[in-house]
Amino acid sequence: MNEIKGIHHVTAITSSAEKNYEFFTYFLGMRLVKKTVNQDDIQTYHLFFADDKGSAGTDMTFFDFPGIQKGSHGTNEIYKTAFRVPTDEALDYWIKRFDKYEVKHKGIQEVFGKKTISFVDFDDQQYMLISDEHNEGVASGTPWQNGPVPLEYAITGLGPIHIRVAEFDQLKEVLEKAMLMREIAKEGSFHLFEVGEGGNGAQVIVEHNILLPRGHQGFGTIHHAAFRVADTNVLQEWIDRMEQFGFNTSGYVDRFFFESLYARVAQGILFEWATDGPGFMGDEPYETVGEKLSLPPFLESKRVQIEQMVRPIDTVRSTLTIDKEYL
Repeated sequence: MNEIKGIHHVTAITSSAEKNYEFFTYFLGMRLVKKTVNQDDIQTYHLFFADDKGSAGTDMTFFDFPGIQKGSHGTNEIYKTAFRVPTDEALDYWIKRFDKYEVKHKGIQEVFGKKTISFVDFDDQQYMLISDEHNEGVASGTPWQNGPVPLEYAITGLGPIHIRVAEFDQLKEVLEKAMLMREIAKEGSFHLFEVGEGGNGAQVIVEHNILLPRGHQGFGTIHHAAFRVADTNVLQEWIDRMEQFGFNTSGYVDRFFFESLYARVAQGILFEWATDGPGFMGDEPYETVGEKLSLPPFLESKRVQIEQMVRPIDTVRSTLTIDKEYL
């Protein structure tokens, strides 16, 4: 069986695509590599923020569903997204950056032997920076070369996905038996799983929590998390495998930028399997990627309709000089 290679992307919900763009571009220093729409709800923007090259394993994406209510955090949810930075020293820079821009954070803390900073955005979306200083395993990406964060401190990809569940044994069985992950450490009610080459880019942290109420999805919460598979053939193996384990799946889905499988593996927990390619750079020039509304070929005939439904958002950066902010 071809193993999962690591984390592919995390998709969350925002109250404002405009604020979301500002936060990720000009504060976090991640590159908008695709401005498109939700293929299942074409009135909804879908923004993809990633590394300089739009590499698989580096992108966090957002829907802005019109009229959606604020979500609430609790148990039975994917509740926090981690981002990788190169060194422990980078975290010292980020503390200064958080304080300068008045972004709420919890200071530097150690999680499973790695230094981290947990923080939130304007929607109370939960994030964490994690240092790659002592990390081994899946390689990270390339920081956005023209972003505001100095390259030696910049975000390079996704770190461990955080999940909170009431029925831990059930999810543990899914992760280990169906998804071929392995539990490698435990700290209190927190369990660390990894897959493939392991390391920050291929890990899941599961918290067993029966005290909190169930989380409710809305803006400020995560919609689903996706894992990397090599290609179409491997994706088909996983479609067959998850169905053999008794899961109701989406079957094969062509998202144009990658190919996918979806399965709800536990209450409140939606996973996706996504191919590494074709990627985000095939339909737009490198210099201006993410600046125009990009539609897959099967939605191009609806462009006029879609552009009337989604308000314009100015995402042009190629004409700007964005200075590196040394603090």
